[in-house]
Amino acid sequence: MRKILASSTAPLLLLLLGFGPQAHAVSKEIIQLQTQVQQLQDSLQHLQQTQDQQLSVLNHVVQQIADSVSHMGSTITALQQQVQAQNEAGSGQASQLSTQMQGINDSIDELRSRIDKLNAQMQAIQSQLQTINAPPAQQAGQAGQPGQPGDLGASAVPGTPGMAANQQPMQPPQPQVPPVRQLYQSAISDYNAARYDLASSEFANVLKYYPQDDLAGNAQFYIGEIAYRQGKYSDAIKNYALVLDQFPGNTKAPAAQLRKGEAELAIDQRTAGIRDLRALIARYPQTPEAAQARSRLNGMGVRISSKPSAYR
Repeated sequence: MRKILASSTAPLLLLLLGFGPQAHAVSKEIIQLQTQVQQLQDSLQHLQQTQDQQLSVLNHVVQQIADSVSHMGSTITALQQQVQAQNEAGSGQASQLSTQMQGINDSIDELRSRIDKLNAQMQAIQSQLQTINAPPAQQAGQAGQPGQPGDLGASAVPGTPGMAANQQPMQPPQPQVPPVRQLYQSAISDYNAARYDLASSEFANVLKYYPQDDLAGNAQFYIGEIAYRQGKYSDAIKNYALVLDQFPGNTKAPAAQLRKGEAELAIDQRTAGIRDLRALIARYPQTPEAAQARSRLNGMGVRISSKPSAYR
């Protein structure tokens, strides 16, 4: 009987002894995986904390810029009231106030562009956080299925048996045009820094790549402003006319009409200049630019109104 038991338990002992090292190896791998998972969780937690801090800083900066824009708006309102008072008193200082107002408008455009850029950065960070917090189970499941887009074995090396027959080699990424807000903000910065050639090129790119965007009219106006500041009055007149013809509803249209008239008067095109100033008053009668046009006509001894056929 003992011989029978000994003969039957011997293979079982051999089998257990054979599985012993394998079980130990599996247990060791599980511990390593658990350690790696814990490290990944710690890294994700640290990354999320960093992103939260960045969002807090960006929110603070955006609020500061918004406050600056509000202050600029109040200053413009005060200047508009001064222009109206100067116009009623017949003073000749309206031109100086006009220059000040235009400079403030330029600064406001730059601040608004910066706010848009910061908002875009905040949205990008929030998207990253959402991606990080998303459960990776679906991604892992897709990657492990043969034939799926996440199957690394089927697409990692061209020419391997698992690679699809119609798969093409990856093409290098093509350079992309910056977003319109970023491109416009860069142009405004260069314009305010008197880098006119660079700013003109950037404004031209806004028109080229984003012709239907609201900022396209602004870009066209500033191209005219650059020509005006450089004394190229004929080029300035053409660009102001494009604003009026192609972007009549743009916020820069009244300023374009005023500057067009001033450029025409600067090169002794008196009839055309008077016509544009009168057209400005007729089309945008409640604007600060219309008040400046009235002051200019009064200073020239010219009547404000004219026949409808005299309009542009």
